[in-house]
Amino acid sequence: MIATRTLAVPGATLHYEVTGTGPVLLISPSGHNGSRQGVDLARHLADAYTVVTYDRRGLARSSVGDPRRPVTMAAHTDDAHRLLAAVTDEPAFMLGCSFGAVIGLRLAAEHPERLATLVAHEPVAPALLPGAERARHEEELDVLRRLLREKGMAAALAEIARVLGIDPARETEPGLTPHPMTPERAADFRYFVEHDFGAVLADTFDPRAALETGVRVVPAVGRTTPGTVFDRRCAEELAKALGAEPAEFPGGHNGDLSHPRAYAARLREVLETSRTTV
Repeated sequence: MIATRTLAVPGATLHYEVTGTGPVLLISPSGHNGSRQGVDLARHLADAYTVVTYDRRGLARSSVGDPRRPVTMAAHTDDAHRLLAAVTDEPAFMLGCSFGAVIGLRLAAEHPERLATLVAHEPVAPALLPGAERARHEEELDVLRRLLREKGMAAALAEIARVLGIDPARETEPGLTPHPMTPERAADFRYFVEHDFGAVLADTFDPRAALETGVRVVPAVGRTTPGTVFDRRCAEELAKALGAEPAEFPGGHNGDLSHPRAYAARLREVLETSRTTV
């Protein structure tokens, strides 16, 4: 059974959903996705975890007081901190995917008491990359914002797929819940590109700070994500800073959505390792 709730936070109201039983697992999703898109993954985890999914501020059923005001990574991180405080007194597990992984890394650094383990799947964090490579990929994000403004959503979607190594014709598991590009989701996509890309570009936080806390950080990559794209490179650089190899998960950049059953099984393996070694 899924419990639907709201949480008032400074400047916004968050919509979130809770299902399952066991230790808390917060899922911070990629892109403009939220609790609706995470339903398949949550279903395959709810027998072992209390799964918390949410819509980031400004997206779907979450709101912001002033939609014109820039969103910051600090605000997203504070939202996740307050959300975890509302659902548990214990350190939680967290899966952060893409943009959500950046939130997780900052949360681990600023509020380490909130997390036991963070699985950071292909964080969109150019700050992890060396000099020229970082500048090139920051420019890619800025170009995507301009492309959306000048040529529209179809052009921006195609370029985002190329930049992040997402195969639009990828194979998926059968029986996925459909999530068509409704007018609401299209509006969420525009908000995400305009506001959240800007938040990444404006942020001065060094994600490596997350590695200096007691939180176990597990960098992760999609099995089919090309090795040349920057989101995979970010995960590899994070793993390099740990002196480890990134954990490989089924599917590509959005494997949590395209292969939820297999992705959940792999996530269980990673988190169970955490539970037996803490």
